[in-house]
Amino acid sequence: MFLKMGRVVSYISALIALILVIVLALYLLTPKPAKPPENIVLKAVSFAGLPNWSENTDFSIAFSAFQKSCASILNKPSQVKMQGAAVGGVAGDWKPVCIKANQVSLDNEQNIRAFYEANFTAFSVSLNDNSEGLFTGYFEPLLNGSFERSDQFQYPLYGPPKDLVSVDLGQFRPALKGERIAGKINQNRLVPYEDRAEIDTAGLRNKADILLWVDDPVDVFFLHIQGSGRVKLPGGNLQSVGYAAQNGHSYRAIGRDLIDMGAIAREDISMQSIRTWLTDNPDAAPSMMQRNRSYIFFRLIEGGEGPFGSAGVALTAGHSLAVDLRHLPMHAPIWLSSSYPDPAVPGQDIVMNRLMVAQDTGGAIRGEIRGDVFWGFGEKASAIAGKMQNSGQYWLLLPNELAKRVEAGFD
Repeated sequence: MFLKMGRVVSYISALIALILVIVLALYLLTPKPAKPPENIVLKAVSFAGLPNWSENTDFSIAFSAFQKSCASILNKPSQVKMQGAAVGGVAGDWKPVCIKANQVSLDNEQNIRAFYEANFTAFSVSLNDNSEGLFTGYFEPLLNGSFERSDQFQYPLYGPPKDLVSVDLGQFRPALKGERIAGKINQNRLVPYEDRAEIDTAGLRNKADILLWVDDPVDVFFLHIQGSGRVKLPGGNLQSVGYAAQNGHSYRAIGRDLIDMGAIAREDISMQSIRTWLTDNPDAAPSMMQRNRSYIFFRLIEGGEGPFGSAGVALTAGHSLAVDLRHLPMHAPIWLSSSYPDPAVPGQDIVMNRLMVAQDTGGAIRGEIRGDVFWGFGEKASAIAGKMQNSGQYWLLLPNELAKRVEAGFD
């Protein structure tokens, strides 16, 4: 009897210990915001108060981007939560406006503007009485590569590894919505996956398909940062590649390291200056790039579509915005007031007031008022995106019925 009681006590003690470990793990995994979320303020404002809203004549491209999002939304069950911040509600909150959107012609800018004014409520977004944030850019780079390895093409673009496990933490705890981790299983435990240095050094030993071979490791590095691109094949054809998975390690901006070590002045930092340093320092470049432990795996994109953002829809140059999904919902229209570098005049910026759609996210896009503008493909897109680090602000547009609930929740 005493032996049995001892076993019960031991069992209960082990169970309590296991529960404590789980609770501690969940606590440690829960992201700790830099500032309390209650400091984020959404305030309903009139459309007339949005900079250049009434004078803007460039609604049709952004509206087409929104229709792409609507095609995705209309395919979702109505009770499915919108990806990203809870303020986005559920798919059913968006379906009525999406149905109306499909009935609006792209040929009439005035009707498109009227559609938003009639069906949406605009919210200013501020944090601790500050509405200014950082806006950067990204684009589709061009690489040279081949489906076959050769003396010229030595650097692989990998597909997702067979042993890579990606975990959506929001499925286990609502407070972790929007947070993901990735790793691999080792003796029934999830452990970190190989980082950039390990993959560069040892490869993936048949654990992942090699999609293409590229001629420049620096090009591969920047493709990982951009998330999608095009590869020019020996015959001249272009093969599109897009984001498929990530190894689970945090993104690190090596530009900060180059500034700290005095290699590049802070005022001169850009994608172009970082690329120049890496090219000019081939011996130091590998270890510098490996400071960014994050590693991206790709997929081939056929049929001329894409690139695709995290929302699962094709991105629209100049009107798709990557956002921090902890603070904004995917697919939401956003009015952005910022500026971007003039690709023709170094040192000058061009004012930008335009409608965007939240259709992507990224490891470097972290912050309550933060965005990354997709600029498309080509030299102009590269010139803008590589140097864009401009301040700005945005307004979130929500369907009217959802907006009423949001206002009530922020009273």
